[in-house]
Amino acid sequence: MRLSFYLLFLLVISVFGCEEAKTDSQEIPSDSFRNEVAATEVRVATAERKSFDYLINATGKLEAQSEVKALIEREGYLEKVLVVEGQFVEKGQIIALIDKREAEFALEKAKINLVKAQSEYDVLRAQFQLALESKDAKVVENTKNRILVTSGLSLAEVELKEAELNLARCEVRAPVSGRVANIKFREGSLVAKNAEFAEILSTDQLQLRVKVLESDIPQISSNQTAEVYPISDPQNALEGRVMAINPKVDENGLVQVTLTLKSSKNLLPGMNARAIIRAPQRNSLVVPKDAVVYRSGRAVIFTIENGKESKWNYVEVGRDNGREIEVLDGIPENSTVITTNNLQLAHQAPVKIVNP
Repeated sequence: MRLSFYLLFLLVISVFGCEEAKTDSQEIPSDSFRNEVAATEVRVATAERKSFDYLINATGKLEAQSEVKALIEREGYLEKVLVVEGQFVEKGQIIALIDKREAEFALEKAKINLVKAQSEYDVLRAQFQLALESKDAKVVENTKNRILVTSGLSLAEVELKEAELNLARCEVRAPVSGRVANIKFREGSLVAKNAEFAEILSTDQLQLRVKVLESDIPQISSNQTAEVYPISDPQNALEGRVMAINPKVDENGLVQVTLTLKSSKNLLPGMNARAIIRAPQRNSLVVPKDAVVYRSGRAVIFTIENGKESKWNYVEVGRDNGREIEVLDGIPENSTVITTNNLQLAHQAPVKIVNP
């Protein structure tokens, strides 16, 4: 009996003690905890409505605006190569020679046949002198044509022109002015007709072909400005402009955009380069990109409340240019947004602004 009474007494004491502790904890004001936490030092900025440059980044390779193949026009042995890769040539300049002995023999033969035909022509003219002196113009014309065909003079003249053309084809000439690239054959090689000897690149005007997301294409138009950064000199931007937009989207959802470069100094076709195309957006609500943090996959911006507390705001964001980002919904214009120490910040946390 005494032991049971003692255990009952301890149980009553413990119940009243818990109720008293619970009452005491409820009487402590929640603000006292906030006052005990040190204020987080933050920097701030203003959500401004202004013009905003959306930057479209893309990479690609530099190309010569004109790339023309120099073709070998007749078969034979390559006798001489007169250029080296990288050499600048003018349009029509001889860049290689094919062995022309066979073509020279054919030309001599054509000349002999022409002389022979000319002699036969003279004999026939003497024989048909009366017909050639006829007052009937039609008779005179028919007689001349018959003499030309019968003597073989017409055919000999054509064969001479053909032999001269074949001899000229022993010279491989540059089809355009530019720099020689990708020479395919060496001296002494047996080459076929219409084989490619080399490429002639017009390097005074380069262009950059890049792939752009189809979602960004509405922001791009012809003659739009761009900055081009070659891999060989990534610190210095070259001026570029949009020249053409391919109207077809490829299987990866990308569209080819061609940019022209104002300067091609120290650049070569085939070099890699990065382009930044500027797409101005007017009347956008803009904040520094550092003002946006992500919680559970959603964009959040903390604003200043009452000059001393943080306020948690879910926002919808748009495009960004690496420094600033558009805010489509979630905070009003001219809000004071927190840009530092906001990764672990909580709602209604005490803050201290350390910049105006």
